[in-house]
Amino acid sequence: MPLTNGVSIQASVDQTAHTLERVNCLVADGNRHMRTLLKGVLRAFGMRNVQETGDGPSAIAELKASPFDLLITEYALDLLDGIDLTRLVRTGSDSRDPLMPIIMLTGHTERYIVARARDVGVNEFMAKPISAEALYVRIISAVFHPRPFVKAKGFMGPDRRRHEMKKLKGPDHRRVQPEMIMPKIWLPGDKNRDAAIKPIGP
Repeated sequence: MPLTNGVSIQASVDQTAHTLERVNCLVADGNRHMRTLLKGVLRAFGMRNVQETGDGPSAIAELKASPFDLLITEYALDLLDGIDLTRLVRTGSDSRDPLMPIIMLTGHTERYIVARARDVGVNEFMAKPISAEALYVRIISAVFHPRPFVKAKGFMGPDRRRHEMKKLKGPDHRRVQPEMIMPKIWLPGDKNRDAAIKPIGP
């Protein structure tokens, strides 16, 4: 996972490391080598709390046990794939944080997988292999500059129309207008944020 622009990316990392160090991140990937690689890159960004897991059920257990600010998941997870994991975060009745930023980082780039990931509400979809610079940019975007969320029948996730809005003209003729939710940008580790997140019952 090479740095494609070492000078500029390091300058950006230096400027935001004091904030990123408070981001609690969960990495879910069945490949141990990839988890180790990602943890190293994330820590180079300044993150101090990076947890890892190798399958879907373990990821759910981690998400229920502790509040996280970011989930980076592979599509191909054992027992519960990244699509179903995202769905449970977004719409599960016991989800701790339905608005959590989710980045799907995978080697499976078939069109139907990309569409499914979008439809269950991932913030960003990235194809392996990636550069550290590209991952850094997506993390900053997802955590600190989130798109409005749409809550509608059959969907809960970031507004999928970000690329189409410039092309649309005229009134919106949808019969039922979706609810738009603007995620609150908490400073990671803020006690008020932790209190606002729905706790998980026993």
